[in-house]
Amino acid sequence: MSVQELRNEREGEDMVDDRPRPIEIIIPEDDHKFKLNIEALEDILCDDEVRDKPVVVLSVAGAFRKGKSFLLDFFLRYLGHKKGSRETSRNDWMGEDDEPLTGFSWRGGVERNTTGILMWSEAFPATLESGEEVCVLIMDTQGAFDNQSTVKDCATIFALSTMISSVQVYNLSMMIQENDLQHLHLFTEYGRLALKQSKFKPFQSLCFLVRDWSYPYDHFYGEEGGRKYLDKVLTVSETQHEEIKLVRKHISYCFDSISCYLMPHPGLKVATNPHFDGRLSDIDSEFKKFLFELVPFLLQSKNLVVKKINGNIITGRGLLECFKAYIKIFESESLPEPKSMLEATAEANNLTAQAAAIDKYNKEMEELCGADKPYLAPQKLEEEHKSLRMLCLEQFFETPKMGGDVFSAEYMKKLEIMIDEAYENFVKRNESKQLMNAYRTPAVLCLVMVLSYILSTILDMFGIESLSQTAVLGLYIPLLLVGLWVYVRYTGQLRSVGTIIDNFTSAIWDQALQPIYMKLLQRGLEQAVNIAGTSKEKKTN
Repeated sequence: MSVQELRNEREGEDMVDDRPRPIEIIIPEDDHKFKLNIEALEDILCDDEVRDKPVVVLSVAGAFRKGKSFLLDFFLRYLGHKKGSRETSRNDWMGEDDEPLTGFSWRGGVERNTTGILMWSEAFPATLESGEEVCVLIMDTQGAFDNQSTVKDCATIFALSTMISSVQVYNLSMMIQENDLQHLHLFTEYGRLALKQSKFKPFQSLCFLVRDWSYPYDHFYGEEGGRKYLDKVLTVSETQHEEIKLVRKHISYCFDSISCYLMPHPGLKVATNPHFDGRLSDIDSEFKKFLFELVPFLLQSKNLVVKKINGNIITGRGLLECFKAYIKIFESESLPEPKSMLEATAEANNLTAQAAAIDKYNKEMEELCGADKPYLAPQKLEEEHKSLRMLCLEQFFETPKMGGDVFSAEYMKKLEIMIDEAYENFVKRNESKQLMNAYRTPAVLCLVMVLSYILSTILDMFGIESLSQTAVLGLYIPLLLVGLWVYVRYTGQLRSVGTIIDNFTSAIWDQALQPIYMKLLQRGLEQAVNIAGTSKEKKTN
């Protein structure tokens, strides 16, 4: 059944009478976005009996077709009985054996029944053990992982449900599996990102409700068996993989309290009878026994959890503002797009292959025309770039990646852009060697020529002609090297010769000229200090 058909069906039911009923407060739209039904929420939360009272919000979330709505109707039956009896000692809240189950819409089969988030239109009054009066609100959520919902749809519904509720019931089938914890990790992290950082944990109470538990000989049904089972599931040990430890630490960090309850199977009549309407007479006695204990475990006065945000108690009117604020966050583009595990793994594979390819390109180009390499002819540089570009793209294509060629096409295109941008930078660096980096080598060689000329002149003055002629060689050899170096720089030919000349002049500067320059500079500074001190003494005297 489509979303619109389900909505029309509910609207038709709503027009029949004004009795309490489920109201769709978060409405899914065709473009996989969600709309807040503000008018309906105001009718519930701004009622005179609700608006200024603290609220307890219980929500059930989990995979679709796992009996969430069916279970919630027993919660409604319990709360309705409490409201009528006002906490008497009577224990017949479960009703008559032949009484059909009413409340949130539910049915058997494989098609989804609940869409968006629904809230029961009636808030149930309750009194805490402290004597404080509160209102209990019940929410039902769209089942996750049906064939019409995206990962973002599931994450948004679960995150909103967890952010709004004070008690989140995580409805699971048969056992708590690792993928259940990973989904919880993803969905709660999505909700945590939407909340502002504070010193308080982001969410309040989480209850793992394990349906159709088949191992009572390991851990018996109920709260105590659930607690022992949960302790075993959430245990963090040194032998576990880091990913597994991270999931458990995250869940423990996110919630103030975490519990677990193990429920037996309700019986074959419930599972296989298409006409089952919730009558207790069709449900196994063992299921009824532990259902009778489960509902008070969550909704008895002493167990109620008042909704708080950052330590502040939330009233009905405050909860309305929370809904408005949260839906705006999820409507915006400020949150990252949640991905399935396949998508996330495929993305990681492609990003890793992409990074390896661009690293190869940069490394090879650095070897070819890096900062310590001489100028390379533009034509030669372009040829090397084209050849290396092809090799890097082939490396990316041949690297095993999840997602297939269609998924990888986007990353291949991005890699091509990254390589072309890197090439432009290498071209600029290469050009700078020709135009701007042409100072050190010729400057050192020119300085050698000047010093050789001065030395030759001094030796001529003292009549030492043999040494003077040797000094003249220090004039012509640098001149020859300058000419050769200029040729290499501007043509890009004989690059190995250019490298030898650069290394030779660097050695002259580092080993001879720079030490002499530093000594002369130091002496000059010392003399300047001495002269300044002498002048100061004369003025004082």
